[in-house]
Amino acid sequence: MRICLFPGTFDPLTLGHVDIINRAIPLFDKIVVGIGLNAAKAPMFTAEQRLQWIRDIYKDEDRVEGAIYEGLTIDYCKKIGAHFILRGIRYVSDFEYEKTIADANRTLDKNIETVFLTGEPKYTSVASTIVRDIIRNGGNAAPFLPDIVAKSVLK
Repeated sequence: MRICLFPGTFDPLTLGHVDIINRAIPLFDKIVVGIGLNAAKAPMFTAEQRLQWIRDIYKDEDRVEGAIYEGLTIDYCKKIGAHFILRGIRYVSDFEYEKTIADANRTLDKNIETVFLTGEPKYTSVASTIVRDIIRNGGNAAPFLPDIVAKSVLK
């Protein structure tokens, strides 16, 4: 079974994230959207809220599930039997950063492969950091968010 982990903070889950997940579905038997808890980051939304968004959006897609994890991504891959890590790339600078992480992960476990998907050009400017800034300052973040996320954020 081809199990893939798509790790991230997903704070919040954006249309860019959903684009990557949707285009990866045909590639894997199961995609675990893993919400990594990172002590260095103070998220705007609880991990439980982010997990609920994933569950709501993919309630009719058996191959996608959400999870919350702590620690090394490579260790969580081993725990869930994932042999693939999915990462989205928007810009060349993303690739340089992501390749460094992929190389480190390959050193830790050469049986786990990182797969990169480039985002649709229309979602290139969609970054969670920018979306959080829009929300924090009372702007309309809806154009960057799946409907389920936008409705709960704008409450």
